[in-house]
Amino acid sequence: MKRTKLILISLLVACLSVPCFSQEQERSWEELRDQYEFPSWYTEARFGIWVHWGAQTEPLKGGGWYARHMYMQDVGREQWGDAAYEYHCKTYGHPSEIGYKDVLNEWKAEKLDTDALMKYFKSLGAKYFVALANHHDHFDNFNSTYHPWNSVKVGPKRDIIKEFEVSCKKFDIPYGVSSHDDRFLSWWLPAFGADTSGVYQGKPYDGNMTVEDGKGKWWEGLNPADLYGLPPTQRTPEYLESVKQNWVLRHTELVTKYDVDMLWFDGYGFPYKEYGKQVCQNFFNHKLQQNGTIDAVIAGKFSNEPSTVKDIERGGASEILPYPWQGITTLRTWFYKEDTDRMEYKQNARTIIELLADYMSKNGNLLLNVELLADGTIPAEQKTMLDDIGKWVNLNSEAIYASKPWLIYGDNLDSYLKLADDGTDETDLAALKEQKKAAHFNERTMASPAYGHDEVRFVTNNKALYVIVLNPAKGDIELPSLGLNSEQKPGKITSIKMIGGKDSIKFQQGQEKLILSVPGKRANKYAAVFKLEGVL
Repeated sequence: MKRTKLILISLLVACLSVPCFSQEQERSWEELRDQYEFPSWYTEARFGIWVHWGAQTEPLKGGGWYARHMYMQDVGREQWGDAAYEYHCKTYGHPSEIGYKDVLNEWKAEKLDTDALMKYFKSLGAKYFVALANHHDHFDNFNSTYHPWNSVKVGPKRDIIKEFEVSCKKFDIPYGVSSHDDRFLSWWLPAFGADTSGVYQGKPYDGNMTVEDGKGKWWEGLNPADLYGLPPTQRTPEYLESVKQNWVLRHTELVTKYDVDMLWFDGYGFPYKEYGKQVCQNFFNHKLQQNGTIDAVIAGKFSNEPSTVKDIERGGASEILPYPWQGITTLRTWFYKEDTDRMEYKQNARTIIELLADYMSKNGNLLLNVELLADGTIPAEQKTMLDDIGKWVNLNSEAIYASKPWLIYGDNLDSYLKLADDGTDETDLAALKEQKKAAHFNERTMASPAYGHDEVRFVTNNKALYVIVLNPAKGDIELPSLGLNSEQKPGKITSIKMIGGKDSIKFQQGQEKLILSVPGKRANKYAAVFKLEGVL
Protein backbone atom coordinates (compact mmCIF):
# COMPACT_ATOMS: atom_id res chain seq x y z
CA MET A 1 0.00 0.00 0.00
CA LYS A 2 2.86 2.40 0.91
CA ARG A 3 4.59 1.64 -2.39
CA THR A 4 1.39 2.43 -4.32
CA LYS A 5 1.01 5.73 -2.47
CA LEU A 6 4.61 6.71 -3.26
CA ILE A 7 4.11 5.93 -6.96
CA LEU A 8 0.97 8.12 -7.04
CA ILE A 9 2.81 10.99 -5.35
CA SER A 10 5.67 10.65 -7.82
CA LEU A 11 3.25 10.84 -10.73
CA LEU A 12 1.62 13.96 -9.29
CA VAL A 13 5.01 15.61 -8.84
CA ALA A 14 5.91 14.79 -12.41
CA CYS A 15 2.66 16.28 -13.66
CA LEU A 16 3.07 19.48 -11.68
CA SER A 17 6.74 19.76 -12.62
CA VAL A 18 6.01 20.01 -16.34
CA PRO A 19 3.73 22.92 -17.23
CA CYS A 20 1.82 22.51 -20.47
CA PHE A 21 3.29 25.13 -22.76
CA SER A 22 1.48 25.65 -26.01
CA GLN A 23 4.51 27.04 -27.82
CA GLU A 24 7.52 25.56 -26.04
CA GLN A 25 8.63 22.85 -23.66
CA GLU A 26 9.58 23.36 -20.06
CA ARG A 27 13.05 24.80 -19.69
CA SER A 28 15.68 23.50 -17.33
CA TRP A 29 16.92 25.55 -14.42
CA GLU A 30 20.17 26.18 -16.27
CA GLU A 31 18.32 27.40 -19.37
CA LEU A 32 16.12 29.64 -17.28
CA ARG A 33 19.14 31.02 -15.45
CA ASP A 34 20.87 31.91 -18.71
CA GLN A 35 17.98 34.12 -19.85
CA TYR A 36 17.01 35.53 -16.46
CA GLU A 37 17.14 39.23 -15.64
CA PHE A 38 16.09 40.67 -12.32
CA PRO A 39 12.79 42.52 -12.81
CA SER A 40 12.79 46.28 -12.37
CA TRP A 41 9.85 46.16 -9.94
CA TYR A 42 12.27 44.53 -7.51
CA THR A 43 15.59 46.24 -8.24
CA GLU A 44 13.97 49.69 -8.13
CA ALA A 45 11.85 49.05 -5.03
CA ARG A 46 14.49 49.34 -2.30
CA PHE A 47 11.87 48.99 0.46
CA GLY A 48 9.40 46.18 1.12
CA ILE A 49 7.17 44.98 3.96
CA TRP A 50 6.89 41.41 5.24
CA VAL A 51 4.45 39.91 7.71
CA HIS A 52 6.22 36.98 9.35
CA TRP A 53 2.92 35.90 10.83
CA GLY A 54 1.23 32.63 11.65
CA ALA A 55 -0.18 30.47 14.43
CA GLN A 56 2.89 30.95 16.61
CA THR A 57 1.65 34.47 17.34
CA GLU A 58 -1.36 33.04 19.19
CA PRO A 59 0.55 32.39 22.46
CA LEU A 60 1.58 35.75 23.95
CA LYS A 61 4.82 34.41 25.41
CA GLY A 62 7.40 31.80 24.54
CA GLY A 63 9.58 33.30 21.83
CA GLY A 64 9.54 32.93 18.06
CA TRP A 65 10.00 29.16 18.05
CA TYR A 66 7.08 28.54 20.36
CA ALA A 67 5.94 25.37 18.60
CA ARG A 68 9.30 23.73 19.28
CA HIS A 69 10.08 25.16 22.70
CA MET A 70 6.72 24.37 24.28
CA TYR A 71 7.94 20.75 24.33
CA MET A 72 11.25 21.55 26.03
CA GLN A 73 11.59 21.87 29.80
CA ASP A 74 15.21 22.80 29.11
CA VAL A 75 15.79 24.82 25.93
CA GLY A 76 19.56 24.76 26.28
CA ARG A 77 21.20 27.55 24.30
CA GLU A 78 17.89 28.54 22.69
CA GLN A 79 17.13 30.83 25.61
CA TRP A 80 14.70 33.01 23.66
CA GLY A 81 12.17 30.19 24.11
CA ASP A 82 12.65 29.44 27.79
CA ALA A 83 9.16 30.72 28.71
CA ALA A 84 7.27 28.53 26.23
CA TYR A 85 6.90 25.29 28.21
CA GLU A 86 5.65 26.95 31.41
CA TYR A 87 3.38 29.33 29.50
CA HIS A 88 1.86 26.47 27.51
CA CYS A 89 1.15 24.36 30.59
CA LYS A 90 -0.54 27.30 32.36
CA THR A 91 -2.47 28.56 29.33
CA TYR A 92 -3.45 25.47 27.35
CA GLY A 93 -2.52 22.34 29.27
CA HIS A 94 0.28 19.81 29.40
CA PRO A 95 1.81 18.97 25.99
CA SER A 96 1.18 15.26 26.53
CA GLU A 97 -2.52 16.06 26.19
CA ILE A 98 -2.84 19.52 24.62
CA GLY A 99 -0.09 20.17 22.09
CA TYR A 100 0.73 22.57 19.31
CA LYS A 101 -1.95 21.04 17.10
CA ASP A 102 -4.43 22.47 19.61
CA VAL A 103 -2.77 25.89 19.57
CA LEU A 104 -3.37 25.90 15.81
CA ASN A 105 -7.08 25.52 16.47
CA GLU A 106 -7.03 28.44 18.94
CA TRP A 107 -5.63 30.81 16.32
CA LYS A 108 -8.52 32.63 14.57
CA ALA A 109 -6.99 35.74 12.93
CA GLU A 110 -10.40 37.28 13.57
CA LYS A 111 -9.48 40.89 12.76
CA LEU A 112 -7.36 40.28 9.69
CA ASP A 113 -8.20 42.87 7.02
CA THR A 114 -5.73 42.43 4.18
CA ASP A 115 -7.11 45.40 2.25
CA ALA A 116 -6.55 47.73 5.19
CA LEU A 117 -3.05 46.37 5.77
CA MET A 118 -2.05 46.69 2.13
CA LYS A 119 -3.41 50.20 1.88
CA TYR A 120 -1.39 51.13 4.94
CA PHE A 121 1.83 49.43 3.79
CA LYS A 122 1.58 51.19 0.46
CA SER A 123 1.10 54.51 2.25
CA LEU A 124 4.41 53.86 4.04
CA GLY A 125 6.14 53.69 0.67
CA ALA A 126 6.63 49.91 0.52
CA LYS A 127 7.02 48.73 -3.08
CA TYR A 128 6.52 45.02 -2.50
CA PHE A 129 4.97 42.78 0.12
CA VAL A 130 5.75 39.29 1.44
CA ALA A 131 3.51 36.99 3.50
CA LEU A 132 4.55 33.87 5.39
CA ALA A 133 3.22 30.75 3.66
CA ASN A 134 4.53 28.30 6.24
CA HIS A 135 7.05 28.20 9.07
CA HIS A 136 9.11 25.43 10.67
CA ASP A 137 5.84 24.33 12.32
CA HIS A 138 4.80 22.65 9.02
CA PHE A 139 1.45 24.48 8.89
CA ASP A 140 0.35 25.95 5.56
CA ASN A 141 -1.31 29.38 5.57
CA PHE A 142 -3.06 28.55 2.31
CA ASN A 143 -5.61 26.10 0.92
CA SER A 144 -3.16 23.27 0.42
CA THR A 145 -4.42 20.33 -1.61
CA TYR A 146 -1.57 18.14 -0.39
CA HIS A 147 -1.41 18.99 3.30
CA PRO A 148 -4.44 18.78 5.62
CA TRP A 149 -2.88 20.94 8.34
CA ASN A 150 -3.64 24.29 6.75
CA SER A 151 -5.38 27.54 7.63
CA VAL A 152 -8.52 26.71 5.64
CA LYS A 153 -9.21 23.50 7.55
CA VAL A 154 -7.78 24.42 10.96
CA GLY A 155 -7.74 27.61 13.03
CA PRO A 156 -8.76 30.72 11.05
CA LYS A 157 -10.59 28.67 8.39
CA ARG A 158 -9.33 31.26 5.87
CA ASP A 159 -7.02 31.14 2.89
CA ILE A 160 -4.63 33.76 4.19
CA ILE A 161 -2.23 33.64 1.24
CA LYS A 162 -5.14 34.12 -1.16
CA GLU A 163 -6.54 37.06 0.79
CA PHE A 164 -3.18 38.81 0.72
CA GLU A 165 -2.84 38.04 -3.00
CA VAL A 166 -6.19 39.66 -3.80
CA SER A 167 -5.31 42.75 -1.79
CA CYS A 168 -1.88 43.06 -3.40
CA LYS A 169 -3.49 43.02 -6.84
CA LYS A 170 -6.07 45.56 -5.71
CA PHE A 171 -3.36 47.98 -4.55
CA ASP A 172 -0.90 47.11 -7.31
CA ILE A 173 1.88 45.79 -5.06
CA PRO A 174 4.12 42.86 -6.16
CA TYR A 175 3.43 39.87 -3.94
CA GLY A 176 5.87 37.46 -2.37
CA VAL A 177 5.52 34.38 -0.16
CA SER A 178 8.03 32.92 2.27
CA SER A 179 8.66 29.24 3.02
CA HIS A 180 10.51 27.99 6.12
CA ASP A 181 9.23 24.43 6.06
CA ASP A 182 12.09 22.19 4.93
CA ARG A 183 13.59 21.73 8.41
CA PHE A 184 10.39 20.65 10.15
CA LEU A 185 11.42 17.03 10.76
CA SER A 186 14.42 17.91 12.89
CA TRP A 187 12.80 21.02 14.33
CA TRP A 188 9.86 18.98 15.65
CA LEU A 189 11.91 16.30 17.43
CA PRO A 190 11.09 17.62 20.94
CA ALA A 191 7.38 16.89 20.28
CA PHE A 192 8.24 13.17 20.52
CA GLY A 193 9.82 13.49 23.95
CA ALA A 194 8.42 13.58 27.47
CA ASP A 195 8.99 15.47 30.72
CA THR A 196 12.18 14.47 32.50
CA SER A 197 10.81 15.52 35.89
CA GLY A 198 7.56 16.37 37.66
CA VAL A 199 4.15 14.71 37.79
CA TYR A 200 4.13 14.06 34.02
CA GLN A 201 7.60 12.54 33.96
CA GLY A 202 7.89 9.98 31.16
CA LYS A 203 4.42 10.63 29.70
CA PRO A 204 4.90 11.04 25.90
CA TYR A 205 4.05 14.37 24.30
CA ASP A 206 1.33 14.55 21.67
CA GLY A 207 3.77 14.14 18.78
CA ASN A 208 3.38 10.44 19.48
CA MET A 209 -0.40 10.50 19.00
CA THR A 210 -2.08 8.85 16.03
CA VAL A 211 -5.23 9.51 14.06
CA GLU A 212 -7.09 7.08 16.33
CA ASP A 213 -6.44 9.31 19.33
CA GLY A 214 -8.52 12.03 17.71
CA LYS A 215 -11.83 10.16 17.78
CA GLY A 216 -14.48 12.34 19.40
CA LYS A 217 -12.18 15.36 19.53
CA TRP A 218 -12.05 18.53 17.49
CA TRP A 219 -9.25 17.13 15.34
CA GLU A 220 -11.02 13.88 14.49
CA GLY A 221 -9.86 12.66 11.08
CA LEU A 222 -6.61 14.61 11.18
CA ASN A 223 -3.37 12.73 11.70
CA PRO A 224 -0.81 14.33 14.03
CA ALA A 225 1.89 12.55 12.02
CA ASP A 226 1.00 14.76 9.05
CA LEU A 227 1.89 17.79 11.18
CA TYR A 228 4.78 16.62 13.33
CA GLY A 229 6.09 13.91 11.02
CA LEU A 230 6.34 10.27 11.93
CA PRO A 231 8.12 9.34 15.17
CA PRO A 232 11.87 9.19 14.50
CA THR A 233 12.03 5.39 14.76
CA GLN A 234 9.50 5.06 11.90
CA ARG A 235 11.25 7.36 9.43
CA THR A 236 12.35 5.01 6.70
CA PRO A 237 14.17 6.14 3.55
CA GLU A 238 10.88 5.73 1.69
CA TYR A 239 9.11 7.99 4.18
CA LEU A 240 11.79 10.68 3.92
CA GLU A 241 11.48 10.55 0.14
CA SER A 242 7.71 10.99 0.39
CA VAL A 243 8.20 14.07 2.60
CA LYS A 244 10.40 15.72 -0.03
CA GLN A 245 8.03 14.88 -2.84
CA ASN A 246 5.09 16.20 -0.84
CA TRP A 247 7.08 19.41 -0.28
CA VAL A 248 7.44 19.78 -4.06
CA LEU A 249 3.70 19.30 -4.53
CA ARG A 250 2.76 21.85 -1.90
CA HIS A 251 5.19 24.50 -3.04
CA THR A 252 4.54 24.06 -6.73
CA GLU A 253 0.87 24.59 -5.92
CA LEU A 254 1.81 27.67 -3.87
CA VAL A 255 3.58 29.37 -6.78
CA THR A 256 1.19 28.31 -9.54
CA LYS A 257 -2.30 28.37 -8.00
CA TYR A 258 -1.55 31.74 -6.43
CA ASP A 259 -0.35 34.76 -8.40
CA VAL A 260 3.04 35.11 -6.77
CA ASP A 261 5.88 37.43 -7.82
CA MET A 262 8.49 36.35 -5.30
CA LEU A 263 9.42 33.13 -3.50
CA TRP A 264 11.61 33.47 -0.40
CA PHE A 265 13.34 30.56 1.32
CA ASP A 266 14.64 30.45 4.87
CA GLY A 267 17.80 28.45 4.46
CA TYR A 268 21.09 28.12 2.70
CA GLY A 269 20.71 27.07 -0.91
CA PHE A 270 17.77 25.23 -2.40
CA PRO A 271 15.49 23.50 0.14
CA TYR A 272 16.05 19.76 -0.07
CA LYS A 273 18.62 20.54 -2.79
CA GLU A 274 17.32 19.21 -6.13
CA TYR A 275 13.74 19.23 -4.88
CA GLY A 276 13.96 22.93 -4.12
CA LYS A 277 15.57 23.58 -7.48
CA GLN A 278 12.65 21.77 -9.12
CA VAL A 279 10.13 24.07 -7.43
CA CYS A 280 12.13 27.13 -8.53
CA GLN A 281 12.20 25.74 -12.05
CA ASN A 282 8.45 25.18 -11.93
CA PHE A 283 7.91 28.73 -10.66
CA PHE A 284 9.99 30.41 -13.35
CA ASN A 285 8.50 28.25 -16.10
CA HIS A 286 5.03 29.13 -14.88
CA LYS A 287 5.81 32.86 -14.99
CA LEU A 288 7.31 32.45 -18.46
CA GLN A 289 4.16 30.72 -19.67
CA GLN A 290 1.91 33.35 -18.09
CA ASN A 291 3.71 36.51 -19.09
CA GLY A 292 6.27 35.63 -21.74
CA THR A 293 9.00 36.75 -19.36
CA ILE A 294 10.32 35.68 -15.96
CA ASP A 295 9.20 38.75 -14.04
CA ALA A 296 9.68 37.05 -10.69
CA VAL A 297 12.24 36.79 -7.91
CA ILE A 298 13.61 33.91 -5.85
CA ALA A 299 15.41 34.94 -2.66
CA GLY A 300 17.31 33.10 0.03
CA LYS A 301 20.73 32.59 1.54
CA PHE A 302 22.09 31.40 -1.78
CA SER A 303 25.66 31.36 -3.04
CA ASN A 304 26.76 30.86 -6.63
CA GLU A 305 23.19 31.16 -7.91
CA PRO A 306 23.23 34.31 -10.08
CA SER A 307 19.50 34.20 -10.82
CA THR A 308 18.55 34.45 -7.14
CA VAL A 309 18.59 37.35 -4.70
CA LYS A 310 21.13 37.00 -1.91
CA ASP A 311 19.25 37.37 1.37
CA ILE A 312 21.04 38.54 4.52
CA GLU A 313 19.24 37.99 7.83
CA ARG A 314 19.44 40.85 10.32
CA GLY A 315 22.55 42.14 8.63
CA GLY A 316 23.90 43.77 5.52
CA ALA A 317 26.70 43.77 2.99
CA SER A 318 30.00 45.38 3.94
CA GLU A 319 30.59 46.72 0.43
CA ILE A 320 28.78 47.54 -2.80
CA LEU A 321 27.65 44.25 -4.33
CA PRO A 322 27.37 43.94 -8.13
CA TYR A 323 24.10 42.01 -7.88
CA PRO A 324 20.77 42.63 -6.11
CA TRP A 325 20.64 41.61 -2.48
CA GLN A 326 18.24 42.06 0.39
CA GLY A 327 18.57 42.61 4.12
CA ILE A 328 15.70 41.36 6.27
CA THR A 329 15.00 42.62 9.76
CA THR A 330 12.28 43.13 12.33
CA LEU A 331 11.69 45.72 15.04
CA ARG A 332 11.85 43.23 17.88
CA THR A 333 11.33 39.54 17.09
CA TRP A 334 10.03 37.61 14.10
CA PHE A 335 6.70 36.56 15.67
CA TYR A 336 4.95 39.00 17.99
CA LYS A 337 5.51 38.11 21.63
CA GLU A 338 5.25 39.81 25.02
CA ASP A 339 8.15 38.18 26.85
CA THR A 340 9.20 41.48 28.36
CA ASP A 341 12.52 40.17 29.65
CA ARG A 342 13.48 38.75 26.25
CA MET A 343 11.63 40.89 23.74
CA GLU A 344 13.11 44.35 24.04
CA TYR A 345 13.06 46.44 20.87
CA LYS A 346 16.24 46.09 18.84
CA GLN A 347 15.19 48.57 16.16
CA ASN A 348 13.19 51.76 15.96
CA ALA A 349 12.37 54.26 13.22
CA ARG A 350 15.81 55.87 13.40
CA THR A 351 17.78 52.64 13.06
CA ILE A 352 15.54 51.26 10.31
CA ILE A 353 16.04 54.44 8.29
CA GLU A 354 19.79 54.15 8.81
CA LEU A 355 19.71 50.53 7.64
CA LEU A 356 17.71 51.44 4.54
CA ALA A 357 20.20 54.18 3.64
CA ASP A 358 23.13 51.83 4.15
CA TYR A 359 21.58 48.99 2.11
CA MET A 360 20.64 51.26 -0.80
CA SER A 361 24.16 52.64 -0.95
CA LYS A 362 25.43 49.07 -1.43
CA ASN A 363 22.83 48.01 -4.03
CA GLY A 364 20.50 46.32 -1.56
CA ASN A 365 16.82 46.34 -0.58
CA LEU A 366 15.39 46.40 2.92
CA LEU A 367 12.56 43.98 3.71
CA LEU A 368 11.06 44.97 7.06
CA ASN A 369 8.92 42.60 9.09
CA VAL A 370 5.76 43.91 10.73
CA GLU A 371 4.93 41.84 13.81
CA LEU A 372 1.17 41.40 13.50
CA LEU A 373 -0.79 40.42 16.59
CA ALA A 374 -2.51 37.04 16.52
CA ASP A 375 -5.76 38.70 15.45
CA GLY A 376 -4.11 40.19 12.35
CA THR A 377 -3.70 43.80 13.53
CA ILE A 378 -0.59 45.94 14.02
CA PRO A 379 0.57 46.60 17.61
CA ALA A 380 0.03 50.28 18.47
CA GLU A 381 3.61 50.95 19.56
CA GLN A 382 4.96 49.47 16.33
CA LYS A 383 2.53 51.44 14.18
CA THR A 384 3.97 54.65 15.64
CA MET A 385 7.43 53.58 14.49
CA LEU A 386 6.14 52.53 11.09
CA ASP A 387 4.43 55.88 10.64
CA ASP A 388 7.75 57.64 11.24
CA ILE A 389 9.52 55.35 8.78
CA GLY A 390 6.83 56.01 6.18
CA LYS A 391 7.11 59.79 6.57
CA TRP A 392 10.85 59.61 5.90
CA VAL A 393 10.48 57.26 2.94
CA ASN A 394 7.80 59.39 1.32
CA LEU A 395 9.72 62.61 1.92
CA ASN A 396 12.90 61.21 0.37
CA SER A 397 11.37 59.00 -2.32
CA GLU A 398 13.40 60.57 -5.15
CA ALA A 399 16.57 59.29 -3.48
CA ILE A 400 15.15 55.82 -2.82
CA TYR A 401 13.20 54.30 -5.70
CA ALA A 402 15.35 53.25 -8.67
CA SER A 403 18.44 54.55 -6.88
CA LYS A 404 21.83 53.05 -7.67
CA PRO A 405 25.13 52.98 -5.80
CA TRP A 406 27.82 55.53 -6.56
CA LEU A 407 31.52 54.69 -6.93
CA ILE A 408 31.79 54.32 -3.16
CA TYR A 409 29.00 53.78 -0.66
CA GLY A 410 29.92 56.43 1.88
CA ASP A 411 32.36 58.86 3.45
CA ASN A 412 33.79 59.34 6.95
CA LEU A 413 33.12 55.64 7.43
CA ASP A 414 33.13 53.75 10.73
CA SER A 415 32.69 56.93 12.73
CA TYR A 416 31.06 54.92 15.50
CA LEU A 417 34.13 52.68 15.75
CA LYS A 418 36.49 55.53 16.51
CA LEU A 419 37.49 56.28 20.05
CA ALA A 420 35.35 59.12 21.33
CA ASP A 421 34.57 60.93 24.53
CA ASP A 422 31.69 58.58 25.28
CA GLY A 423 33.85 56.13 27.18
CA THR A 424 33.85 53.42 24.52
CA ASP A 425 36.80 51.18 25.42
CA GLU A 426 39.12 49.13 23.24
CA THR A 427 37.37 45.83 24.01
CA ASP A 428 33.99 47.16 22.89
CA LEU A 429 35.53 48.61 19.74
CA ALA A 430 37.19 45.31 18.89
CA ALA A 431 33.83 43.53 19.22
CA LEU A 432 32.16 46.09 16.96
CA LYS A 433 34.86 45.66 14.33
CA GLU A 434 34.41 41.88 14.35
CA GLN A 435 30.63 42.26 14.05
CA LYS A 436 31.04 44.54 11.06
CA LYS A 437 32.99 41.85 9.18
CA ALA A 438 30.02 39.46 9.29
CA ALA A 439 27.05 39.45 6.94
CA HIS A 440 24.18 37.75 8.76
CA PHE A 441 23.33 39.20 12.18
CA ASN A 442 25.74 42.12 11.85
CA GLU A 443 23.12 44.88 11.77
CA ARG A 444 23.35 47.96 13.93
CA THR A 445 20.63 48.27 16.58
CA MET A 446 19.36 50.83 19.07
CA ALA A 447 22.15 49.72 21.39
CA SER A 448 24.89 50.47 18.85
CA PRO A 449 27.03 53.61 19.27
CA ALA A 450 25.65 56.54 17.31
CA TYR A 451 27.05 57.48 13.93
CA GLY A 452 29.28 60.53 13.81
CA HIS A 453 27.52 63.65 12.53
CA ASP A 454 29.67 63.59 9.39
CA GLU A 455 29.17 59.97 8.28
CA VAL A 456 27.19 59.74 5.04
CA ARG A 457 25.91 57.31 2.44
CA PHE A 458 25.74 57.93 -1.31
CA VAL A 459 23.18 56.93 -3.95
CA THR A 460 22.58 58.19 -7.47
CA ASN A 461 19.38 58.75 -9.38
CA ASN A 462 18.53 60.68 -12.56
CA LYS A 463 22.02 62.18 -12.94
CA ALA A 464 22.07 63.49 -9.39
CA LEU A 465 24.15 62.36 -6.43
CA TYR A 466 22.31 62.08 -3.11
CA VAL A 467 24.22 62.44 0.12
CA ILE A 468 22.46 60.90 3.13
CA VAL A 469 23.75 62.28 6.42
CA LEU A 470 22.94 59.46 8.83
CA ASN A 471 23.02 61.38 12.12
CA PRO A 472 22.63 65.05 11.19
CA ALA A 473 23.35 67.99 13.44
CA LYS A 474 23.57 71.68 12.71
CA GLY A 475 27.00 72.67 11.43
CA ASP A 476 29.58 72.04 8.73
CA ILE A 477 30.72 68.57 7.72
CA GLU A 478 33.67 67.71 5.51
CA LEU A 479 33.46 65.08 2.75
CA PRO A 480 36.91 64.27 1.30
CA SER A 481 35.48 62.02 -1.43
CA LEU A 482 33.78 65.05 -3.02
CA GLY A 483 36.90 67.14 -3.23
CA LEU A 484 37.86 67.86 -6.83
CA ASN A 485 41.15 65.98 -6.49
CA SER A 486 39.71 62.87 -4.82
CA GLU A 487 40.03 59.40 -6.35
CA GLN A 488 36.34 59.53 -7.27
CA LYS A 489 37.00 62.53 -9.59
CA PRO A 490 33.65 64.22 -8.97
CA GLY A 491 32.46 67.01 -11.22
CA LYS A 492 32.13 70.57 -10.03
CA ILE A 493 29.01 70.90 -7.95
CA THR A 494 26.51 73.39 -9.37
CA SER A 495 23.86 73.21 -6.63
CA ILE A 496 22.97 71.46 -3.39
CA LYS A 497 19.44 71.19 -2.05
CA MET A 498 18.18 69.43 1.06
CA ILE A 499 15.08 67.37 0.34
CA GLY A 500 12.19 68.95 2.21
CA GLY A 501 14.11 72.16 2.83
CA LYS A 502 13.36 75.64 1.47
CA ASP A 503 16.54 77.50 2.33
CA SER A 504 19.60 77.35 0.12
CA ILE A 505 22.42 75.14 1.36
CA LYS A 506 25.81 76.67 1.90
CA PHE A 507 28.74 74.66 0.56
CA GLN A 508 32.31 75.00 -0.57
CA GLN A 509 33.92 72.46 -2.88
CA GLY A 510 37.69 72.62 -2.83
CA GLN A 511 40.42 70.42 -4.21
CA GLU A 512 40.61 68.25 -1.11
CA LYS A 513 37.07 68.17 0.24
CA LEU A 514 33.51 69.42 0.12
CA ILE A 515 32.38 71.47 3.09
CA LEU A 516 28.61 71.09 3.46
CA SER A 517 26.58 73.13 5.89
CA VAL A 518 23.83 71.05 7.52
CA PRO A 519 20.98 73.32 8.66
CA GLY A 520 19.47 73.03 12.10
CA LYS A 521 15.95 73.32 10.73
CA ARG A 522 15.07 70.20 8.75
CA ALA A 523 11.85 68.64 7.45
CA ASN A 524 12.50 65.38 9.32
CA LYS A 525 14.42 64.60 12.50
CA TYR A 526 16.06 61.51 11.04
CA ALA A 527 18.71 61.16 8.34
CA ALA A 528 18.99 64.27 6.14
CA VAL A 529 19.19 63.84 2.36
CA PHE A 530 20.96 66.33 0.09
CA LYS A 531 20.68 66.42 -3.71
CA LEU A 532 23.90 67.40 -5.48
CA GLU A 533 23.90 68.51 -9.12
CA GLY A 534 27.00 68.51 -11.29
CA VAL A 535 28.89 65.68 -9.57
CA LEU A 536 28.11 62.93 -12.08
